[in-house]
Amino acid sequence: MKRAAAILLTLLALAQSAGAVDVIWYSDQEPVEEAVFAESGPASAVLPEITAPSAILTEKETGTVLWEKNADEVREPASVTKVMTILLIVEALERGEIGLEDTVRTSTYASSMGGSQIFLKEGEEMSLRDMLKSIVVASANDAAVAAAEHLCGSEEAFVARMNERAGELGMTNTVFRNCTGLLDDPEHVTTARDVAAMSRELIRHDLVKEFTSIWTDTVRDGEFGLTNTNKLIRYYDGATGLKTGFTQRSRYCLSATAERDGVEYIAVVMGEETSAERFQSAKTLLSYAFANYTLTSAAPQEPIPPLPVRLGRTPYVQPVAEGAGRLLVTKAQAGDITRELTLPEELTAPVEPGQRIGTLTVKSGGETLGTFPVVSPDGAERLGWSELFLKILAGVFAGRL
Repeated sequence: MKRAAAILLTLLALAQSAGAVDVIWYSDQEPVEEAVFAESGPASAVLPEITAPSAILTEKETGTVLWEKNADEVREPASVTKVMTILLIVEALERGEIGLEDTVRTSTYASSMGGSQIFLKEGEEMSLRDMLKSIVVASANDAAVAAAEHLCGSEEAFVARMNERAGELGMTNTVFRNCTGLLDDPEHVTTARDVAAMSRELIRHDLVKEFTSIWTDTVRDGEFGLTNTNKLIRYYDGATGLKTGFTQRSRYCLSATAERDGVEYIAVVMGEETSAERFQSAKTLLSYAFANYTLTSAAPQEPIPPLPVRLGRTPYVQPVAEGAGRLLVTKAQAGDITRELTLPEELTAPVEPGQRIGTLTVKSGGETLGTFPVVSPDGAERLGWSELFLKILAGVFAGRL
């Protein structure tokens, strides 16, 4: 009986102190509550040189900025504006608010648009599919206005939604005044960084690539031909989109996207003096990315083993590295990736659902590429006093047997 009493007193002491145990396991770890990455993209030896006065190069999945030049310089975007127009249409399609087979009727105002167009006549009806195709492939201003009116009732209401969506995407230096970018307007502005943000959001939707990857097509039952204004679609390996633009003041602009081996990059160039220069600059940036970078998994190569929980109704919890998706690294770094887990040997109940219990650190050549919190998704409740007492008794009698 003395032995049983000693065991009971020991366990009761542990239980009474368990409330302070939680902090002990974190004493040798940084207070990271969410995934942390290096502030800038991975370094590479030879940086690209281009003629564009403003440009940026980013990766789609992680959003990593690989290279930039005056990326926050406010400029008029011309028809690159239509990236946001297309995004709102695609999002409305995916929410089921409109359908590709909807019939869109052309208003007097929509038919009056100049510049790039498919020469819609007042009252002409066309499927939203063909309208969207004309916007994406041929940069048709009349189709853009007709689709905007179909979605929101008026271009003015549609533009209000464009600006709202820009705010949601963190496009802090963007103001839209129309849905086309047709006219020079010093108040209709954005930046290369903001264009990259809305382009990244757009190419998350697989639907849009059904249209952005078209080189030539037709509308009006084959009577009107369309040719993509983005020449990279035909001439650059892996090109997936996205949108060109030009006015006398904005000069030649382009948001170009391309994908190879499961990695997709976005190159935005603004203010080029010639069309050829904008395509060459975009190619230079994209080729630099493909040559130097790749994606690698941050997750541990083997499953993290369960952790035992003292005084818990659940004897184990399963740790999970939160946010440990893929990291963009240089190809040199990819061959030297190490993953370090910092975890206690055991936990003491209660463990809250989602509680951070450790850290995953991803390194290459001694350089930290990212740190991720390791959490317990399900948690573990503490045993009640009666449960604890019965557990002790069971242990004592089992020991005697």
